[in-house]
Amino acid sequence: MSYEAMVGDVLGWLDARGLERVALMGHSMGGKVAMALACRHAGRVARLVVVDIAPKDYLSAAHRAEFAAMNELDLRSLQSRAEAEMRFEGRVEDWAMRKFLATNLERAPAPETRAGGNDAAWRWMINLPVITEALPELERNPLREEERFDGDVLVVTGAKSGYVGPGDWAAVTGHFPRARLEVIAGAGHNPHMEKRPEFVRVVRGFLAGV
Repeated sequence: MSYEAMVGDVLGWLDARGLERVALMGHSMGGKVAMALACRHAGRVARLVVVDIAPKDYLSAAHRAEFAAMNELDLRSLQSRAEAEMRFEGRVEDWAMRKFLATNLERAPAPETRAGGNDAAWRWMINLPVITEALPELERNPLREEERFDGDVLVVTGAKSGYVGPGDWAAVTGHFPRARLEVIAGAGHNPHMEKRPEFVRVVRGFLAGV
C-alpha cells in the first residue's frame, strides 16, 4: 500500500467515469493522496481542497493508538456502531475520530453465507491488516521537494486540531503557491463532521470562486 498506488486508484476511478478534470478534495490521509495527485497530474485537477493535513511526515502516537483500538475491537460481541464508539473511549480521545472509526464497520453477511466459520456480526469495510502494516509509509510526506501544483488550493483546518500549524505554512506554499487557509473555530481534525455547516460554507465559496 502506497500513496502512488492510491493516486493510481483515484485516476482509474475518474477514467472509468469519463471525468477528465475535477475539483478534488481529500481529508487527512486522503488529503495527502489529493496533494500528490494534483502535483503529478495537474491537468486533471481544476481546484484542490485539502482538509486538515500538511505536506510533512506525521509520526504520531495517536495514530498507533487508533489502529490498536480498531485491531483489538471484539467484533464477535459487538452489537452496534454506537457500542464500538463507546469501546473506543479512553483509547481514542477525540469524539469525532471515534465516530469516524466506527463508520468503517458494516454488518457481516448472514451466518449461512459467512466464509471460514466466522460468526462475527460485524466486520471492517477497510483492509485493516494491510493498512496497519503500511502505517509507517502512510505517515510520511508523499511529496518530493520539487513537486508543485500552481492551481487554486484551499486548506481547511480546525482551530483545535494540531495537524496544521503556523510552522507548516511554508511547506504548504512551497508546493502550492496559490494556497489559502480557512480555520474553522471550534473544530478539531474532522471539521467536516464537527462543524459541518461552516465547513460546507467555506468549501462551496471556494469552489464557486469566491
